[in-house]
Amino acid sequence: MTLAKFKQRPQRSRLGFLPVSGWSIGVIGIALLIATPLIAVVAGAFGNLGDDTASDIWNHLATTVLPSYIANSLGLMVGVGIGVLVLGVSTAWLVTMCAFPGWQLFEWASLLPLAAPAYLLAYTYTDFLEYFGPVQTTLRTVFGWQSATDYWFPDVRSLGGAIVLFSLVLYPYVYMLARVAFQEQSLCTLEASRSLGCTPWRSFFTVALPLARPAIAAGTALALMETLNDFGTVEYFSVPTFTTGIYRTWLGMGERLAATQLASVLLLFIAVLIALERFSRRQARYYQAVGNQPCFSRFHLTGLRAIAAMLTCALPIALGLLLPGLILLWMALANLDKSLNREFVDLASHSLMLSGVTAAIGILLALVLSYGARLHPGRSVRLSVQVASLGYAVPGAVIAVGIMMPVGRLDNAIDTLAEQVFNVSTGLLLSGTITALVFAYLVRFLAIAISTVQAGLTKIRPTLDDASRSLGNSPTRTLTQVHAPLLSGSLLTAAVLIFVDVMKELPATLVIRPFNFDTLAVRVFQYASDERLVDAAVPALAILIVGMLPVILISYQIRAAKL
Repeated sequence: MTLAKFKQRPQRSRLGFLPVSGWSIGVIGIALLIATPLIAVVAGAFGNLGDDTASDIWNHLATTVLPSYIANSLGLMVGVGIGVLVLGVSTAWLVTMCAFPGWQLFEWASLLPLAAPAYLLAYTYTDFLEYFGPVQTTLRTVFGWQSATDYWFPDVRSLGGAIVLFSLVLYPYVYMLARVAFQEQSLCTLEASRSLGCTPWRSFFTVALPLARPAIAAGTALALMETLNDFGTVEYFSVPTFTTGIYRTWLGMGERLAATQLASVLLLFIAVLIALERFSRRQARYYQAVGNQPCFSRFHLTGLRAIAAMLTCALPIALGLLLPGLILLWMALANLDKSLNREFVDLASHSLMLSGVTAAIGILLALVLSYGARLHPGRSVRLSVQVASLGYAVPGAVIAVGIMMPVGRLDNAIDTLAEQVFNVSTGLLLSGTITALVFAYLVRFLAIAISTVQAGLTKIRPTLDDASRSLGNSPTRTLTQVHAPLLSGSLLTAAVLIFVDVMKELPATLVIRPFNFDTLAVRVFQYASDERLVDAAVPALAILIVGMLPVILISYQIRAAKL
């Protein structure tokens, strides 16, 4: 008998599950913990259907504000979807397939608007374009207009203004994925279309665009999820959406059950969006040879075409980052002596502490989940990792509601038990604490770390695992001594991405943060709500500068991949 005959694979159950181990239990336990807020939202929405008071509140919301929430949310999704598609696909096609002055600069610079949160653009452009702002003041001076009745000027604080601003900061999602899709398309396919007499435009619409449709759909879905998650922009523009409704219902009206029901409806929106994106990818599977191809010949643009291409790539960057950045810098320098004070230091320390702690815990959990899936690739473990990755698709307001309800009940249970046993009131141990806030961040952003770590693990050959185990190393020791050093780049990338996203997060922070514990994002929102935009400039500029870190990192990786 050969040795291979005695080698047996782990036995699966009929459902495809691998034997239980410490790693698989850990993965499933972490996934259940991360999924707790989502479970709480769904259970809370349907757990009190027979309550007459809850029914009355829901009926009131359904007949008064719910139609406007649905209409505005759908309007944002349609408008932003069109905007990011036009900007992302056009710029990706131009820098990938065309040669014109500056295309190498635009190749990485088109990612820059991703560093600016939409609510920062909302505050800066409102001050810049309002009636007493520099734009309208200059127009009245030049043309001799005396009042607003003498001319028409678009209102930036509107649904249309929100759509434009979201499109400017979110189109890089589509740009990144569409650009990769265009680069990986088979040269033979594109050259065949050109040999058959197709013009560049016809090749784009009939060949390149259909082949890139799955990637474009994924990028658009990411942009729309970020749109539904936003709170600062729509609140400042007085555009009622589900996120503003959840915040007002929870904190303004004190109706937690109604807020939970609104959160469940928003969760349904997200589920439909994810289903549509996956359906689009399922219906568009294209297989093409991309290895060992010669470099494709770019379409060389000259004259007016080159100018049009340059403007197409430059305007989104200028409007999405450069102009608002310069406005913030000008306001910050004008108020620098008043803004750089002890309060700013406290706000920055709070933001840095929360971001650092979340990033450290996030990469640790992502490492456990990803390595556990590598060791035991059964259905239960794979499903658990997927569940733990759902948080990024869920708006921060929904996560906040899903955390506050079970945490509040747990605090009440502990307090009741302590009074009965020790005759001592413990109060609120977890509600409104840094622990609950960090947990909300982990639920929201753990998916980023998981995807990054998994991408790094796929580059490590399984033979290294076998060699380490043959030397007597346990799985844990293999992870710490073999995989962790090889994953240092991926872990650093994941940490930076989580760090920056936590710095910018607003909805969950507003609801869960401890009393008198503000962050840079919260203080910017508070200043802007009080029309103190000059005071908001320095913390807003700090958020913008920190937001540049992952963009620079991604741009470096793009350039390094081409070398």
